[in-house]
Amino acid sequence: MIQGIIGKKIGMTQIFTDDGRVIPVTVIQAGPCLVVQKKIIPGQTPRLQLGMVEARAVKNVPKPLQGHFAKANVPPTRRLREFLLEGDGPDVGQTVGVDIFSESEIVNVQGTTRGKGFQGVVKRHGFAGGRASHGSMFHRAIGSAGSNTYPAEVIKGKGMPGRMGGRQKTVRGLEVVRVDKERNVLMVRGAVPGCKGNYLCVLKKSFQRS
Repeated sequence: MIQGIIGKKIGMTQIFTDDGRVIPVTVIQAGPCLVVQKKIIPGQTPRLQLGMVEARAVKNVPKPLQGHFAKANVPPTRRLREFLLEGDGPDVGQTVGVDIFSESEIVNVQGTTRGKGFQGVVKRHGFAGGRASHGSMFHRAIGSAGSNTYPAEVIKGKGMPGRMGGRQKTVRGLEVVRVDKERNVLMVRGAVPGCKGNYLCVLKKSFQRS
């Protein structure tokens, strides 16, 4: 059993159950993925390197990667990712699809959050800011950041302005609502990190390392 699969976020929609309930779901193009490499190291859990097959062909592949794909006898892919493997799994060159998941299964989805650029402390950390009255000169400023004579430095962890978003995040405990094997589509209940077109990793929550 393989730990997961590479996917791409298509967007969000809603589906209706037989009893009329509305379920918000995220649609994920999960695979198909090709097994590019199989890593077996004594004393460690075996790993499979997967590459996601997409509609557009990959151009300008660096020569080292050209040899890497040629050794596996698979076409170049845009995205590579390693997953853990338990027991017997697919061999190099074989395809991994959404059939590794089943409906009502609980998964973890890993992706990169939306980047919001450089932001101040009010938006980034939820600071209240200063008075909004005329002439206060302290509206959305950071305020006092340092300490007194001792230790005369900014304490580590102090909320400061900086880049917001654009970090890897894992949303845990999402339910697989539907599995479309023909179109390699997964529908999971709830939201996942990132914007449309963002690459994701859908991981089995029940996966246990051997």
